[in-house]
Amino acid sequence: MEPTTTIRSFIEDYIRKQGYTLQYFADISGVNAGTLSAIIKGTRPIAMAQLDLITQGMKLEEGHFYEIYGAECFVESAPHWRRLEPFLQRCAELDKLECIQRIIQQVTDDRSYISELFEMAEGMLERGQKKAARMLYECVAECEKYQHSERLALCQYRIFTLSLGQDQHENLRAAVHFEPYINRLDEERQLDAIKDLANTYSALRYWDKLFALADELGRKAELIQSFTKKKVDKVNRVTAYPLFVYRAYSNLLKASACEWSGKYKEALNYTQEYAEIINIANPSEEDQIYINMFSGWTEVNTYLYNLMMGNEEVLPAYVAWIEQNEEEFLTALVKIMEAANIYDMNINHILIKFDSKINSISRDIKSHKRYNKQIINDRYTKFLTELAIYYFRQERYTEGLQKLLNCLNSAININNYRDIIQCVALFERYRSFASQEIQNLYGSIIKEAYNYEIKKNYNNTFV
Repeated sequence: MEPTTTIRSFIEDYIRKQGYTLQYFADISGVNAGTLSAIIKGTRPIAMAQLDLITQGMKLEEGHFYEIYGAECFVESAPHWRRLEPFLQRCAELDKLECIQRIIQQVTDDRSYISELFEMAEGMLERGQKKAARMLYECVAECEKYQHSERLALCQYRIFTLSLGQDQHENLRAAVHFEPYINRLDEERQLDAIKDLANTYSALRYWDKLFALADELGRKAELIQSFTKKKVDKVNRVTAYPLFVYRAYSNLLKASACEWSGKYKEALNYTQEYAEIINIANPSEEDQIYINMFSGWTEVNTYLYNLMMGNEEVLPAYVAWIEQNEEEFLTALVKIMEAANIYDMNINHILIKFDSKINSISRDIKSHKRYNKQIINDRYTKFLTELAIYYFRQERYTEGLQKLLNCLNSAININNYRDIIQCVALFERYRSFASQEIQNLYGSIIKEAYNYEIKKNYNNTFV
């Protein structure tokens, strides 16, 4: 990273080639002429604000000199945090991640900067500069990997949440890597970490793991609440939610794990548990928000578990509830489809009723607020599977095959091998009903997925 030409020589050459006087360039750049002269002579270092003004005055893109600046200030000479901090922040603002990566690799030999880098990462995360924040967290975690510290655990927690994306295989790797660090976190922060880990395993459909984490979440929340004699307001508490929410959510997750394992009576019992937990005295405005939320879940999940036990008479009430609660539409529709396939129900009227909403699901996934993207993507793939099976049962083979190909695409996008295998198996079962056009499209999807895997495996070989 050693520059062949210094920034000051660039400035000097630019002024000479443009035929400017020093005072004229000072006027157009906004940097004092005396300061500019000292910078060119090398008797005064360039501050970040001055560098940006000079770059703008030379009509170059923002951050044009950052790589050279990083080498001059932080590699060839001893770095000082007063100069390093604004440099890293500007690189984050301009998304110059390579500059950040190169510099932090150089400066972390001086362990005195570890605390500052961690605090800076926290600030970047708060400002939404997630990629830059992750680089700093990874740097701090690497420097402290042999320390049994809470800061290391918090870095690993941040890295875990920042690692989650569409690829379910990578999400599993992130979850497995993070889990051993949970108990090193502050007890209250553990609640959010367990919740996030449980949500990840829910999206992965690891129901036994989900249940175990949910149980741990409930026990820890109850223990902390028993030692907390008075309510802590939203500003001063460590947790993202009031403590009772974690106890209620623990039972909601356990109900969900039971539901997806086919244990609907147990799911109803856990539903009753969180219905009782939210019955608290003198709730605050914030408390009331979550009480209303869990009350809604109590109602809808009672309909749901009865439906999944074959009680078709609850279907009208369930559908009416969905119409009033759009955030739950996809999750509810998945279960309606599943129940229809298990109990041979005819739900054509429901599919017709929600036709426009069904067609907009893939677009609405990105704006969903209540559930994280991993869970929503998984639910969408599951819905397409169940819808394809429903059409096959009704001998509507063309529609079923079209939905199956949509499902295959969705499963490939989130790298869910289990759903990919199921889609392939279903297609082969009904291949004889597929037109040549559908067979060609299926072949193209499979070929594209195969080429992607070959390319990914090839790249991983040389990492």
